[in-house]
Amino acid sequence: MPKNLKLKSARAALDMSQQDVAMALGISRQTINAIESGKYNPTIKLCIAICKLLGKTLNDLFWEEDNNE
Repeated sequence: MPKNLKLKSARAALDMSQQDVAMALGISRQTINAIESGKYNPTIKLCIAICKLLGKTLNDLFWEEDNNE
């Protein structure tokens, strides 16, 4: 699973730490770290909550672009 640099970038653009995002969502900082590092595939419910918090769409943060097209 690739790293989620889009999530990290969106979070940083709002000057939010992993801990800030985790606290707002009621999850652990380690979960956010695991998502960003590509070690955890979040549920759709968590993906939607992250998107709402960061003001992004699912496509903005979680759609993997196919570079072979």
